[in-house]
Formats: sequence, structure tokens, C-alpha cells
Amino acid sequence: MIRLPLHVVLILLVGVSGCASTQQTRSVEQSGFLGDYSMLKKGKSDETLLIYKNPQADWKKYEKIILDPVNLWIGKDSQLKDVSAEDRQRMADLFWVKLHDALKNDYEIVTTPGPDVMRLQAAITEAESSNPVLDTVSSIVPQLRVLTGVKGVATGVSGFTGSASVELKVTDSLDKTLLAAAVDRRGGTKNLSGVTNSWHDVEEAYRYWAEKTRWRACLLRGGENCVEPEA
Repeated sequence: MIRLPLHVVLILLVGVSGCASTQQTRSVEQSGFLGDYSMLKKGKSDETLLIYKNPQADWKKYEKIILDPVNLWIGKDSQLKDVSAEDRQRMADLFWVKLHDALKNDYEIVTTPGPDVMRLQAAITEAESSNPVLDTVSSIVPQLRVLTGVKGVATGVSGFTGSASVELKVTDSLDKTLLAAAVDRRGGTKNLSGVTNSWHDVEEAYRYWAEKTRWRACLLRGGENCVEPEA
């Protein structure tokens, strides 16, 4: 058993408080939710892995948004098949709430289409919980950091942490014109915050995506004081 001096443990505990909770992976699988992926391009460093922005979209005219229930798009090889129905429902509800809470600050949430209304549709396409016990160990033992880092280098996700993938699209509520679409995947880091919760990494990814959606919409409409979310 590896024993660490108390002062080292304290430094580690304090030092990770400012670290990112999630990180973008290096690649993501297309689930089929968006249907046509031909218009998507590889995103820049501050964007989702795959992204589309309609160059003709008039973002300033949209003052309201319809937020559809979040879908769970389970492919034949999806690990979501192994997640209980209760947890799948929890994930869908949680992502919807995160999106709602972020977007309600800038838009009126409505249910009826209109000329100043856009529609956001989102799907959870993959979710993988972490092992909270092993994750706690691997977050504070340097030797295990080396081992788990091998997985991180290959996939962009730290070993023994959770991950999640989503696909989103925004359309005009009346003529169904595609305004934007995105595909992304994020995984946990070795930040100690929340490691006793096996779904913490997934929940943090949902929070980040919701806040990133608000931030991106703010930039597209030329808003002021757009706040980029912390990972």
C-alpha cells in the first residue's frame, strides 16, 4: 500500500480545486440522431468536435426558444443499453434541466412556434459512469496517474472516469431551417471534486454543454458580456 505524507495529501486536495472537471475527447461517433452529417465540420479548439453554423441565420431575431424533451439515442453498440431505465430517464431529465436553466436567462421558453422562436433538439448518444472508489484512488496516487494517463493520451479521457456524448440541433420553429448543429463528447479528468458520485463526470459534461450553448448563442446574436463556461 502506498502511503503519502499528510502535507502531500493536503497539497493535492487543495491543488486540484481549480482544475477542469471535464475535458473534450479526441473523437466522437455519429449516432444517427442528426440524420445528415455532411454539413458538419471539425470544430476549433473552443467548439464542439463537429459543428455547423448556418451563415445565413439571423440570430438576433430569435427571442424565444422551444426546448424539446431530451432524447436518448441508443445505437446497437451503445453502452446506454447497460444503463438502467431509471438512470437513463435521470440523465435525460438532468440535461433538459441544465439546458433550461442556462437558456432561460436569455430567452423566453415557449411551446408554440412563431417567427421569433427557434427550436432546440438534443440527444444523449452515450454515457459511461466512472468507478468512484477506483477513481478516488487514481486521483491522488501519482503512480496510478501514470497508468491511467495511457488511456487519456489515446482517447482524451482520463482512465477510470465517466464520459458522455451528445448531439444537438437548432432550427427555425416555423420553416424548420437548420440554424446550427453539433456533436461532442466529454470525459472526466482527475479533479477530485465529486469523485464519490459515479455520474459526476456525466453531470458536469451536461452542465458545461448547457452553459456553452448559452455562450455560443450569445456570441452568434452579437450579445454583450457573453460568459464562456468553465470546463
